[in-house]
Amino acid sequence: MKIKLLYLALFVFQLIAVQAQVASLRCEYLTNPLGIDEPSPRFTWQIADSRPGAKQTVYQIVVGTDSADVANGHGNYWDTQKVNSDQMLVRYEGKKLVPFTKYYWRVLSWDNDQAMTSSAIVTFETGMMDVENWKGSWISDTYNFNAKAAPYFRKEFFLDKKVKSARAYIAVAGLYELTLNGKKVGNHRLDPMYTRFDRRNLYVTYDITNQLNEQENAVGVLLGNGWYNHQSTAVWYFDKAPWRARPKFCMDIRITYEDGSQETIGSGVDWKTALSPVIFNSIYTAEHYDARKEIDGWNMPGFDDSKWRTSMATGSPSKNIVSQTMVPVRNVKELSAKSMKKLDENTYLFDFGRNISGVTKITAKGEEGTTVRLKHAERLAENGYVDQSNIDVHYRPTDDSDPFQTDILILSGTKEDTFMPRFNYKGFQYVEVTSDNSIELTKESLKAYFMHSDVDSVGKIHSSNETLNKTWQAANSSYLSNLFGYPTDCPQREKNGWTGDAHINIETGLYNFDAITVYEKWMADHRDEQQPNGVLPSIIPTDGWGYEWGNGPDWTSTIAIIPWNVYLFYGDQKILEDNYDNIKRYVNHIDENWPSGITDWGLGDWVPVKSKTPKEFTSSVYYYVDALILAKTARLLEKNEDSKKYFALAEKIKNAINKKYLDREAGIYGTGLQTELSVALQWGIVPEEFIQKVAGNLAKRVKADNNHIDVGLLGTKAILNALSENGYADLAYNVASQEDYPSWGWWIVNGATTFYENWPLDANSDISMNHIMFGEINAWYYKALGGIFPDEDDPGFKNIILKPNFVSGLSHFEARHEGPYGTILSSWKKRGDKIEYKVTVPANSKATLYLSGKKISKDGVSLTKFSKVEVEAKADNQFLIKLDSGSHIFNIR
Repeated sequence: MKIKLLYLALFVFQLIAVQAQVASLRCEYLTNPLGIDEPSPRFTWQIADSRPGAKQTVYQIVVGTDSADVANGHGNYWDTQKVNSDQMLVRYEGKKLVPFTKYYWRVLSWDNDQAMTSSAIVTFETGMMDVENWKGSWISDTYNFNAKAAPYFRKEFFLDKKVKSARAYIAVAGLYELTLNGKKVGNHRLDPMYTRFDRRNLYVTYDITNQLNEQENAVGVLLGNGWYNHQSTAVWYFDKAPWRARPKFCMDIRITYEDGSQETIGSGVDWKTALSPVIFNSIYTAEHYDARKEIDGWNMPGFDDSKWRTSMATGSPSKNIVSQTMVPVRNVKELSAKSMKKLDENTYLFDFGRNISGVTKITAKGEEGTTVRLKHAERLAENGYVDQSNIDVHYRPTDDSDPFQTDILILSGTKEDTFMPRFNYKGFQYVEVTSDNSIELTKESLKAYFMHSDVDSVGKIHSSNETLNKTWQAANSSYLSNLFGYPTDCPQREKNGWTGDAHINIETGLYNFDAITVYEKWMADHRDEQQPNGVLPSIIPTDGWGYEWGNGPDWTSTIAIIPWNVYLFYGDQKILEDNYDNIKRYVNHIDENWPSGITDWGLGDWVPVKSKTPKEFTSSVYYYVDALILAKTARLLEKNEDSKKYFALAEKIKNAINKKYLDREAGIYGTGLQTELSVALQWGIVPEEFIQKVAGNLAKRVKADNNHIDVGLLGTKAILNALSENGYADLAYNVASQEDYPSWGWWIVNGATTFYENWPLDANSDISMNHIMFGEINAWYYKALGGIFPDEDDPGFKNIILKPNFVSGLSHFEARHEGPYGTILSSWKKRGDKIEYKVTVPANSKATLYLSGKKISKDGVSLTKFSKVEVEAKADNQFLIKLDSGSHIFNIR
């Protein structure tokens, strides 16, 4: 009997083990989002099924306002019925969604055996959906945008019925911290995200049901300046932004009672206001806090606000108030100091062991009025004190009241004071804490918080080369340090959304992080900033700076390259639809002004090692890239006349570049520099019959440069890819793994934990120590060593292209990427004269694998035993192998 029960248990366990699961349900790429304004939101899901060949053949989506009905398979808003499709990205096409409504949805999925699996029930909730639905008024405390102290606002309200649910909707020009009954609402930082404030503003939605008291309640708002009221002065003139004003906000608290009735408590002139202990705040420099000015209980019910002033009604910053549908910025990781030393009687130095973006929190006690200064920096001077000379070069202070990256805390003298900036972030590793009266600090007195857009990690690599592993980690740290609702160049000196840095590193971002919501928001920023003639500025968002310098196709190709790559990685064409007209206007502008197909509009191969490629060459290549993406997008969107027109334009540009720059006899572009040759190869400029000759010349050029890079920003995107994708993978790895100057490894072996802005450690300019612009090597690890590519013809990794290179110098390498269908694994290990290669293809997807070897077996069976449908033999022991979902092991000799 026991044996029978054991077998039964094993049988049940096996059934459970292979049972498919519908998982990772998301709406608009968010889990159970609140405040959706999109009338046709997108639904995505995955199938967790490890069985070989597992796939979805039929799906059904049910959407409704009653969870019980949805649980029973009925939706009063949308029921797709059974759809014969393997699609797992579907746009809503049901009844018109209404504002302020919670919708329940689930997915039923049938596998290739027609077995059905149902997902759990998940939700999304609509927000305002229309600016006319706001009830509250925009309020502030003064028109004086030069006022320094941040304002408090408060409002008490009484609830006399039982609450079923409550939401807070808050739109702010500037930044805010929201509290309810004395406690902070949510865990976001620096909300709302930065936009072109006079053209688009974001609001955030919170579920505050559980923070409400049964009767007496108090809501509090603290406003910060952010980019809206930039009081610090620097070379970009944000202090003269056309939108600049004192921060303001509009808020609705919408309460639904158990009896079905509703009530909205909106912001208005009946709210009371007073100045806070935040006596100065700047998103660019720092924050100052006077603990003597703290107001106990200001955001609690029963507080006496009779001496507070009434709020002031003011106008909306724009007419376009939309939901912030994206992952927020958070304090993602807390760091303790690695060391602390006392430099003199009143100065301590804290070292956090790595370079980050974020803030510090200090706890200190001392005499009343003691001023504590926290100076943040990336490096130390020879005397052991912090050195900001590499990051304060663009700051133009008018006096000494706003020191760069230096928080100021004035102690209360009555207690232990704790201070963490609310409306600022910095880039730093070291913090120098100085006080004008002696205070005692310990290593635990200061904590650091790594802040960034809290995007999920979707990629990981590991290899036998520890420097390579650290390089990958450093690139990721720089990427995250420069992601704050938009991609930036550096978290200290500028915090600007430099376009060139972003498009160069779009693949690094997407291989490693689920960043689609950030990029979709940033492309909306592009649409806000584009001039009617198609021109874009070099930094986005902008106050107006950058239309006159630094833009051009080598930089502002973000308008085409980023949507195209998001489409390739996610298989979602919405971002192309949204930006199609903008790409078209941009390409048309270049065509009208440079009808020959050759343009010198741009910034060039920024910060090269030594050799400078002509700006005209690289700008013309990126013009070709833009035209080609536009043509492909037109074809995808079935705009046939446009498709023909722009394919012809792309061909015209390509021919013009080759006519001017290609020496057909020698097989070189220009003077044969690394950037010239690699950019031409990387972006498809080289005619088919010249590819091997040009690639060979690139290899010779690299060897002549002692197997080291001689490129700038644009060249770093191309150099490794051009080599590895054209038969020189070993050489590419040799270049990528160098550990002396100039190389990525040179930074790492010299202690870098993030990427630098310049190749020499002792450069005199362009010397930020947390810059993502040279980060393409990170994506190259996935592409060249892991061999993982999206398929343009079947995007979103529906079909995975696998082209691993088992390079000399590495004994093992593994890359993982969580694509829309699940985890892709590409892993190899050398064992003597044999290579073991492991692949995992997620359910409902497939792969095309390219391998070469004299003897190759798959799961123990020689490739010669497979049908031609599964394995296609090419020349020189090369094979094209079709793989279904599941795990596969290859042995290669």
